[in-house]
Amino acid sequence: MTNDLIAKAAIDRRLAEIITPVVEDLGFELVRVRLMSGKATTLQIMADRPEGGIDVDECGDISNAVSATLDVEDPILDTYTLEVSSPGIDRPLTRLKDFEDFEGYEARLETEELIDGRRRFKGVLAGVEGEEVLINVAEGTIGLQFDWLTDAKLVLTDDLIKEMLRQRKAADAARDKQLDTKETDVSDEENR
Repeated sequence: MTNDLIAKAAIDRRLAEIITPVVEDLGFELVRVRLMSGKATTLQIMADRPEGGIDVDECGDISNAVSATLDVEDPILDTYTLEVSSPGIDRPLTRLKDFEDFEGYEARLETEELIDGRRRFKGVLAGVEGEEVLINVAEGTIGLQFDWLTDAKLVLTDDLIKEMLRQRKAADAARDKQLDTKETDVSDEENR
């Protein structure tokens, strides 16, 4: 059985099968899906751009598209609230590629079984080797099979905050440039 940090429970995996194509068609990646039941049922979806950075309006677009699809598929029996958000700065690491993308940053990893007497590991991500996530801990670099992980997330540090702000500025500049190009194309057409 392979571990899936994007969708842990069977219902989450079913929802991910329905939601993933909708999210990807809009140009985003599904980071995590969780159906949480308590006093009220909430479906939490985290999505992001492949290059990072998602804004509130884009979360709204995803919410509308996912709602329409879930209304048709109707996989959730109870009344529920849909929450779509960005992964945040101290984001969960749910795909093997996340461990490569965030190499050099501090993370907390948890395993299902005890590994050398412990389940929790905190250290600096050292990339990926095959199906193993490498992490530098006090004892040295260790490799943990991705399938062993039950939870993984970045630790909020000054370096991480600086990098996320840099990425956001770069993404905003790229979007502004795209908008300028589109506006120029429209005004060129109007001048003809």
